[in-house]
Parts: sequence; C-alpha cells; structure tokens
Amino acid sequence: MKGERESKGNRTPDAAQYAKFWWLFGKPRQELRKALAGLPRFIATVETAKHRLFTFVDGGTRPDNKLVAIAMDDAYALGVLSSRIHVAWALAAGGRLGVGNDPVYVKSACFDKYPFPVATPSQRQAIADLAEELDALRKRQMAAHPGLTLTGLYNVVEKLRGGEALNDKDQTIKDQGLASMVLDLHRRLDALVAQAYGWAADMAEADILVALVALNHQRAAEEKQGLVRWLRPDFQAPHGAGEQQTELVMAAAQQAKGKIAKPSWPKTIPDQARALRTMLAAPEDAAAIARAFKGARADKVAEVLETLVVMGQARRTEDGRYAA
Repeated sequence: MKGERESKGNRTPDAAQYAKFWWLFGKPRQELRKALAGLPRFIATVETAKHRLFTFVDGGTRPDNKLVAIAMDDAYALGVLSSRIHVAWALAAGGRLGVGNDPVYVKSACFDKYPFPVATPSQRQAIADLAEELDALRKRQMAAHPGLTLTGLYNVVEKLRGGEALNDKDQTIKDQGLASMVLDLHRRLDALVAQAYGWAADMAEADILVALVALNHQRAAEEKQGLVRWLRPDFQAPHGAGEQQTELVMAAAQQAKGKIAKPSWPKTIPDQARALRTMLAAPEDAAAIARAFKGARADKVAEVLETLVVMGQARRTEDGRYAA
C-alpha cells in the first residue's frame, strides 16, 4: 500500500495526504461513524446482490464499501425496508451490475428519496415485531447450519413464492432455513406495510411505483413548508425540531395566505384518505384539516377521518381531534 500511494502522491491534494499518512484509511467516513456511534446495531444491505435483503448488523462492525449501512437500530425501519413496497422502489431506482445483472442499491436514489409511510403507533409496533422475528429466524437457522447462506435461502423462498418445484438441494435448504416460515413472515410484513401506507396488500408493482413517486413529490412540498418527517429525530433533530414541524407548517400557511395555492380536495375516497393521513403528524380537528384543502367540507373530511380510525390508520384523541 505504501508504494502504491507514494506513486500516486503527486496527482491530487488528497492523494498527497494519503501518501503522507499511508498507514491510515484514506477516507475513514467520519460522518458515518458519527451516525453509528452509540448504536448497538444498525441496518445493512449488500450493495450489489441478487436478492435485496436487509438485516441488523452488530454495532461494533465497521462496514466496508460493499455494504450499505443505514444508521438506524429501529426494527420498524427494518420492516419497511424489507417489504415488497420498498424492494420494488429499490429495484426500479437502483442500478444493475455484473454478468448476472444483479441489482445495485444506490443509497442516494434507493434510500434517501424513499418516502416512508406515516404509520400509527400500533402499526409501527406490529411491523417492528415481525421484522425482529424475521431477522432472528434467519440468523438462528444460519448459525445452526453453517453451510446455509442468505442467497441460497432466498433462492428457495422465491421458488416457493412462484410455486416452482424444488429439487433435493432446494428441499434441504428449505428445511434448514425454514424457508416456508420466512416466506410467511414476508407476506405478513408486506400486508402490514401496505396497510401503513393505506394501500391494498395486493397492489400491483406498477401502481406501487406510481404511488411512491407521487408521495415523494408530496413530501418534497411538505419539506419546503417546514414539515420534515425525520426517520431518526434524536440524531437528525436533536433539539426537538421534529416535534415542532406541524406547527411550522401551520405558521407558514398562515403567513402565506393567498400566496401559496391550497391543494385541491381529492375526488376519490382512497385519494382523500391518503391526503388526510399526511396531515396527522400532530393532533388536529377536522375543520382545521379541511381548511388546508381547496373545496373540502369539514363534515366530509370528518367522515373519512372516522373511516381511518375504524381501519386503525388514525386515532381520535380525548379532546376530539385526530392524529396518526
């Protein structure tokens, strides 16, 4: 390494610095280390892989450039990322590489631009519980069978999903990895994450992508008004800014009276439900929410909100307001 760095030391200022301190990592990823500091575990996925899988990695691990590290120890986040909704987005937004044309997880496109659902506390807990169970099951079976790999296991899982016949090797992997249980956990997780978005569990992949792109644009508009849905508020907004985002949005709306056009009240009930769920970051009454839309009536907004409550996608507070 010393000779290689010295030979390139006159090319750029960075190269000269690397040559001078040849025994150190060239780029130690200070920002990543700061984000991972104190986490007992974090989420990771292999950058280029046949199957897009996410798992928890011990916090003492230092990931190399082939591993995409996500500085979150939240099982809810693991569950959302492991769902078919996120995998569909990642496959469409990411790249391809190699003889096998394997998917590449491009963090800036696959993760940074991905809109997480606004889940209720009960939905978050249910998703987290299933994600913990899935992660633990895979690790337990691989520890019990050293020859078992995630790629081999998911080759069989996908055959089971597609109803394909298994050969003797596949059957062995199915038994060792409890592939049927893995598939069942994924299906249940997919249904819960779809419910958190307010979408049908069997929504077509093309429709999922259209809905996610629309949600991405909606989140971008929200952030311009000051509403940022932090994924890890204790790290991203350590001074409590996350708790004030809804108030910032309301204040911005008041200050911009007549300057910023209100979004129109959607015509269909599914679209109305999706629009309302984005307004429930903090408790608010139906009349106030209706005023945020052009052409919305408070009584009609209240009807949709009550439907969301019945479906478990919203809750009614003691003082009669609605929240996620």
